[in-house]
Amino acid sequence: MSDVKKTQKPSQAEIWRAARLSVAPMMDWTDRHCRYLHRMLSSQTLLYTEMVTAPALVRGGALHLLDYNPQEHPVALQLGGSDPQELAQAARLGAEAGYDEINLNCGCPSDRVQSGTFGAVLMKDPARVAECVAAMQEVVDVEVTVKCRIGVDEQNPEEVLPEFLTAIRDAGCKRVTIHARKAWLQGLSPKENRDIPPLDYDLVHRMKADFNALHISINGGIATLEQAQAHLDAGLDGVMIGRAAYHQPTEILAGADHLIFGSGQVADPVDVVQKMVPYVERHLAEGGRLHQITRHMLGLFAGRPGARAWRRTLSEGAVHEGAGSEVMLQALERVAPLAEAVVN
Repeated sequence: MSDVKKTQKPSQAEIWRAARLSVAPMMDWTDRHCRYLHRMLSSQTLLYTEMVTAPALVRGGALHLLDYNPQEHPVALQLGGSDPQELAQAARLGAEAGYDEINLNCGCPSDRVQSGTFGAVLMKDPARVAECVAAMQEVVDVEVTVKCRIGVDEQNPEEVLPEFLTAIRDAGCKRVTIHARKAWLQGLSPKENRDIPPLDYDLVHRMKADFNALHISINGGIATLEQAQAHLDAGLDGVMIGRAAYHQPTEILAGADHLIFGSGQVADPVDVVQKMVPYVERHLAEGGRLHQITRHMLGLFAGRPGARAWRRTLSEGAVHEGAGSEVMLQALERVAPLAEAVVN
């Protein structure tokens, strides 16, 4: 099982190794409570924050958005923005907060992101992205990375993706995550953009062949560790998993240390729940609510006998005023014997 003890910042080499498998930044999902849970399942996987906009930090002073637990390392901050100087200021704040990596979002297709001229729309302006990367790198010691799509709207990915990668590489970016789908900024919702545009894994693999010096991770539609390992075996440097890691965290993360990183044991979800109790109690003592944490735990036993009873007991009990960790333990009683039988 994963037993998180190390709270020191990892070295650059350790971060690159951690990037063999990462959990995608997901709005409203990968908050600090979600990341702490994921760290209990895997001590080595690279974790990402939700996207934090540079204006929120620089103009809005919303520094609470940078809160995290030291046990989350290695952990990366994803920024959204398009103004090089503002992004540089936000990157400095992130580095000062202790994040191990600053990632620029060039892949989100939401209307709100487009209105701010950042996210996937930046695929249309690689020169600006390069300027942003250079500005951030100038003021921080941690690595600045990029997450992008293969293209947007009517762009030809075969043409625009190499141009984009060339621009950020020449600006000093050494690591990039590519969501292997186009983003359609007109006509598709953000949810539809996660499923409808076809995946082009082959293109991402060809980019690795053409840009061998770049550390390239692939993202999009990958739902098992076996699929992740296949991409690694085929020559990619890393794999980023999103929704599957959130909805089936045990299936994806519990065995990651052993299968992807070649060290450590498979985490026991029952043990993970018990390890979450002190964290929950600290959160409650600080005025938090139980459901703020447990909403991320509903999928811990996904696909296993007792999973429905776990979800129902937890989701119904956690929202009550004054609900405490006993609700989590009561839910565990419904599933623990069955889970232990599976694990053992």
